[in-house]
Amino acid sequence: MNLAYLLERVARRDPLRPAIFSGPHCVATYGQWAARSAAWAGWFQSQGFAPGDRVALFMRNHPRYLEVMFGAWWAGLVVVPINAKLHIKEMQWIVDNAQACWAFVTSDVVPDLSVLSGVQGLKGVTDVEQAPPWGDSSDLNSSAPALPISPRQADDTAWLFYTSGTTGRPKGVMITHRNLRTMGMGYFNDVDAMDAHDAIAYAAPMSHGAGVYAIAHLMAGASHVVPLSGGFDAAELFALGQQMGPLSLFAAPTIVKRLVDHAEAAQVSPTQCAASFKTIVYGGAPMYAADIQRALRLMGPRFVQIFGQGESPMVGTALSRAHLQDTAHPRYAERLASVGFAQTSVRIRVADAQGLDLPTGEVGEVLIQGDSVMTGYWRNPEATAAALRGGWLWTGDMGTLDADGLLTLKDRSKDMIISGGSNIYPREVEEVLLQAPGVAEVAVVGAPDAEWGEVVVAFCVPQPGQTLRVDLLDAYCLEHIARFKRPKRYEVVDTLPKNNYGKVLKTELRKLV
Repeated sequence: MNLAYLLERVARRDPLRPAIFSGPHCVATYGQWAARSAAWAGWFQSQGFAPGDRVALFMRNHPRYLEVMFGAWWAGLVVVPINAKLHIKEMQWIVDNAQACWAFVTSDVVPDLSVLSGVQGLKGVTDVEQAPPWGDSSDLNSSAPALPISPRQADDTAWLFYTSGTTGRPKGVMITHRNLRTMGMGYFNDVDAMDAHDAIAYAAPMSHGAGVYAIAHLMAGASHVVPLSGGFDAAELFALGQQMGPLSLFAAPTIVKRLVDHAEAAQVSPTQCAASFKTIVYGGAPMYAADIQRALRLMGPRFVQIFGQGESPMVGTALSRAHLQDTAHPRYAERLASVGFAQTSVRIRVADAQGLDLPTGEVGEVLIQGDSVMTGYWRNPEATAAALRGGWLWTGDMGTLDADGLLTLKDRSKDMIISGGSNIYPREVEEVLLQAPGVAEVAVVGAPDAEWGEVVVAFCVPQPGQTLRVDLLDAYCLEHIARFKRPKRYEVVDTLPKNNYGKVLKTELRKLV
């Protein structure tokens, strides 16, 4: 069933309820949101788009993100969300791989629309900050639109999310209407109870988990708040919560730390924090026990932890605010170090390489099964076969389960680096640096960092007779990959440690950092 029916349902029931906010200013009721999304759908149809076609969203957080996203679903299209932090070349590759028909951008992300003119198959680009092509939004009334929603099956793809792999090229995760509906319904049971009086603030990128959490809040008829900054600003969020009532948001541990830092510096009490924030869901990277204890101490019981991945969006395990508050529990320390218990809609296993369950406490790969799990990777049957085996998603994360079902992550089977909640794969950075003048060999690893969780460190071997300059290496990276992926440190070395087969021993490099 098409996700757009969720919007139509609330719009018919309560068309005048405030829905979308730009800062503290309401820019759309639910009726207007539905009417605008239906208008986008009508425009898509007028341009000859057919159900199943892909449209890319390469935008900073913006109120029209929600209107275009649901307009695409209304027309039966597939949304391709792209991280606004990516380099334009990386965005072009994703658009080309997804075979997207159209791209929606904001001018700060793509100042010159002509840079996308050469992308094969792309029919056009729209700057959402300009007047919509179908007319003035103010012409639309608050009643539910008459344009019918394009029928879609539950297992039709709705969200084509690109997440990098160890090959260095992103993989398109095919997320269905069923997957996202399951995620939305599970929020109420496993993450947080809410109703129409709640409000979600989009401080993290709407192209990721923050954006899909719009579905659960839409189900409740809650408000959707896009900060005027278009992203994260601690002081802005505290003030916005004071104006509008307590906010809920999804945050990487880095954002949580900055919120806590602000609360401490501004001497905001836990009671005052409660006036600004109802629930802060954190995930996407490891949260150190000391950091969450400090957050609870300074901001109060605002927090819920989730573990999931793009292949099972926001659905895996959850550690509730009740668990985080239960300091008297005899295994409280272990709970703080864990990622919680399986969410209602999935099963979690820890298995060996053959897929056999491991005894309690033994480290193995984390497997997930349920209606939130992707159908596969777009145009990548080999990767699909590796990730979906025996009816289970093989996550690539290593962990243990205790007798109560508590999951604790130990390590990753891949070399992925998580910095500030964003996934960074060493191979991507290595391939760029290997093309830099004077570089003979390179190996990239993650180094622990108190603020970001991990930072990227590149070990570079110069070509014979060449001298490598760190500033030139950094400039080269900035030309070819997103700023957040570039190394924070460059180490110029004579050789890289290798085993007898010539494979670089990254374990030895990690010891050095």
